[in-house]
Amino acid sequence: MLLSVEDLDVSFDTGDGRLHAVRGISFDLDEGETLGVVGESGSGKSVSTQAMVGLSSGAIVEGRALFQGRDLLTMNDEDLRSVRGRDIGMVFQDPLSSLHPQFRVGAQIAEAISVHEKTSPKLLRSRVIDVLAEVGIPNPDKRVDDYPHQFSGGMRQRVMIGLALALRPALLIADEPTTALDVTVQAQLLDLMNRLQREHGTAILMITHDLGVVAQVADRVLTMYGGRIVERGSHREVLTRPHHPYTRGLLASVPRVGSQRTVLQSIPGNPPSLLIEQPGCPFASRCALVHDECLTRFPAEQHIALGHGSACVLPVSHATPVVLPVLPDAAPSASTERELLARIEDVRIHFPGARKGVLGLGSDTVVAVDGVSLDIRRGGTLGIVGESGSGKSTLARALTGLIPLTSGRVEFEGRDISTLGRTAKHELRRDVQMVFQDPYGSLNQQRRVGSIIADPLVIHGIEQGKGLRARVQELMELVGLNPEHYNRFPAEFSGGQRQRIGIARALALNPKLVVCDEPVSALDVSIQAQILNLLSALQRELGLTYVFIAHDLAVVEHIADTVAVMRRGVIVEHGSVEQIYRAPEHEYTRSLLAAAPHVDTALAPRADDPREARR
Repeated sequence: MLLSVEDLDVSFDTGDGRLHAVRGISFDLDEGETLGVVGESGSGKSVSTQAMVGLSSGAIVEGRALFQGRDLLTMNDEDLRSVRGRDIGMVFQDPLSSLHPQFRVGAQIAEAISVHEKTSPKLLRSRVIDVLAEVGIPNPDKRVDDYPHQFSGGMRQRVMIGLALALRPALLIADEPTTALDVTVQAQLLDLMNRLQREHGTAILMITHDLGVVAQVADRVLTMYGGRIVERGSHREVLTRPHHPYTRGLLASVPRVGSQRTVLQSIPGNPPSLLIEQPGCPFASRCALVHDECLTRFPAEQHIALGHGSACVLPVSHATPVVLPVLPDAAPSASTERELLARIEDVRIHFPGARKGVLGLGSDTVVAVDGVSLDIRRGGTLGIVGESGSGKSTLARALTGLIPLTSGRVEFEGRDISTLGRTAKHELRRDVQMVFQDPYGSLNQQRRVGSIIADPLVIHGIEQGKGLRARVQELMELVGLNPEHYNRFPAEFSGGQRQRIGIARALALNPKLVVCDEPVSALDVSIQAQILNLLSALQRELGLTYVFIAHDLAVVEHIADTVAVMRRGVIVEHGSVEQIYRAPEHEYTRSLLAAAPHVDTALAPRADDPREARR
């Protein structure tokens, strides 16, 4: 047994009282095994692992966490530092905040190695380059001297994984390691983790909200909710025959590649407050099958099948496959029949590269977008997919007028937006709005939510005085926010709620076109389902037109009418959802679809599956 956790309890003292983040969880992890931990934000997934290795500042931790026979919870700081990095590697969700912006990536990996091992500078540099090459960084001998901001989000995550794997740890704790990655890079990194596992017997504790990833890599799965483990078992048992209503709700929230366009089955309500002591099941307030006894005590874990347990009072017969409702095709009429709203014609966008030499003379030109042409039809949704660095976000910013074009035209309702004067561009903002990927970074944390949503109305002089507050609260209610929370700050909202704030701000001016740049990539599957359902409902009610950028192919298939596939700044394939997903013509499109993790196909038994051999 590599890791054995017994009655782990984690809490924090806050100004509002004791916050009980984790409540007496127990689990084991063997050498060479992958344990997937799933659940919504606030369920206790991340804080439980961080508390074990001493990374939760101010936490009150009780219980035991035996790693290679030693209790991590009784180690002093020096012993923990010797274990972290060498024996336990950590991959965090946000690589931008985890990597120091003022140090080159190579220097940061070298530091992690040199803290535990002594080697010559020449050998150290060579080893760092090998690490970067192993995680798929192109031209590692050159990129080793770059800074984190010079890498795309996916590339930064590769660096983080390389840093964690550099010393070949016995245990790798991966906290949402694939959240910001496109499907091909994700597949490469999951293959890398599997290879390291086979070669070195590394155990992996995988925390993720992507059930497709769990299905693809995990041997066993834990479902956490409200700081407790509510279901556990083999990946196939839990994901094909889930018993607990919460696990079933998560699976029903996942859009599937190849499924019909329909309303996703999101979980109603919100996670419970961890400040309030609740004697019963924490999921009771959101459960459609709640019993009286669920309100008075936390259910004991009952045996469902071999190695499969569920903390629920429902009978064992409730463990059945999740059957998603098949509704009539809700897709709107073909986009070719719609009126043209915007057009991108032969757009090229170049950026100057890093300057060369001591004097910084000369530079290579980076071609971000290279001759792209697309039509955007009124009332429809254009999905854009492609790997990190393919030019998707650059094209989105050009469409909204946020960056200049090197050449080409972007037309909106027949007007070339690059030729508009200051006043005309100001008016364009009323018709074209954007929802950004990061719902936390795109909101001013020092201002109240009401003021943030009101900004477009104030800037354009649409609402003033008492009418302004009423309009903002109307927008909040439109996107599913409580209007009474008008004076709260962004930090007081969950990730999904913050994304709703961004959507409300984008809708304030009644725009005709909304550009959504990865709006659900960082959200839990249940919250993602709510946001996708919200966007679809708003489109029907308000007649909105969307350009939707995502690396999740299932999400794009669910919401889009037409799809453009980008690679290295060009469109390699463009067509209806049916054409792209059912009969892709370009090899790159086929590779994207093949790399996408899929709950159903990943669970299909395969003779070469290393998990079957381990069992």
